[in-house]
Amino acid sequence: MNFETMMAAIKELQPVFRERAPQTRQERKVPQASIDALQDAGFFLSLQPKRYGGLEMKPQEFFKLQIAIAEACMSTAWASGIIAVHAVQLAMMDDRAQQAVWNDSIHTRISSSYAPMGKVTPTEGGFKLSGRWGWSSGSDHCTWVLLGAIVPGEGYRTFLVPRSDYEIIDTWQSMGLEGTGSNDIVVDDVFVPDYMTHKQSDGFAGTNPGLAVNDALLYRLPWAQSFIRVVSTPAIGACKATVELYKHAVLNKASGDPTKLAGDTQVVERIAAALNGIDEMETILFRNFDVMLAQLERGEEIPLEDRVRYRYQASLVISKSIDIVDSLFEVAGGHSVFNNSEIQQRFRDVHTARAHVANNPTGFGRNFGGVALGMENGDFFI
Repeated sequence: MNFETMMAAIKELQPVFRERAPQTRQERKVPQASIDALQDAGFFLSLQPKRYGGLEMKPQEFFKLQIAIAEACMSTAWASGIIAVHAVQLAMMDDRAQQAVWNDSIHTRISSSYAPMGKVTPTEGGFKLSGRWGWSSGSDHCTWVLLGAIVPGEGYRTFLVPRSDYEIIDTWQSMGLEGTGSNDIVVDDVFVPDYMTHKQSDGFAGTNPGLAVNDALLYRLPWAQSFIRVVSTPAIGACKATVELYKHAVLNKASGDPTKLAGDTQVVERIAAALNGIDEMETILFRNFDVMLAQLERGEEIPLEDRVRYRYQASLVISKSIDIVDSLFEVAGGHSVFNNSEIQQRFRDVHTARAHVANNPTGFGRNFGGVALGMENGDFFI
């Protein structure tokens, strides 16, 4: 299996995901049949180490696949993409953690919630962990979870916890992205061995213990650069779908003669701006990974200033996508106000995605501007 065959499989699944969109919204999670189809296509193995049956795919290829899924259903792309990207973080962790997850089945899936909401108590051989976390997308389809918390006197770590040690609380009643199943996770005084944790400092500095067994360039990238893109890139696919839906709506109106539309500056200029905005977002996304992987291949470090800039650029994707979708939605006609409107669904999805902390550009912009002026970097998830 390779990128081309997987993309062909995703393209074949697009009509299916689009048809299942009402079911996805109603169930408030990705239907099991869609998860099974993505597993059969190999999507969840995209970023997994080859030693555990994975493809070690380039991030550029992975995100092209996620965009293609999002063209059909942004909820499906959001939840499945987040699940798939966790293979990168697990590959960076101690090999004993990788064995615990993948030894029984290479198809074992992991959800996450990275906000530092947990209480950590250091103990012999590891930590006691308690707390409640939100926004664990795709959690109903996973048997492990990665949870963020602050270790007293040290700093941020991610804790890997098996399904037997946490409870999923059904809380996901949302305006958009209804099908992501982003429910709450509750942990009560559970022991987590030290080797089942991942230090933020290792992800930042590239000193991950997993590099002893997984040496692909993918796992030498700063962990944050892979994760932050998985919660913004689906919006690019939603923008592409919105353009196509708008074009279809315009061309199927009574006045939809393309020769007449050429003189309607409101229509043609909005479409031009939308297509150009999509092109800009994709160009920056793929260029950034091209540059980083080339630097790693040459044995160079990725400059801190570049990492800060890339972080800011990733955070802008949702705001740019909102501008694109809003521009088309506001002139999409009367049918767009009904709840079963596909273009309205994209409107609600991209606006809901903006609520994710990773998609708020304010702090990242300030850090980028400050670093450009010679100030100290204040973000270590870059």
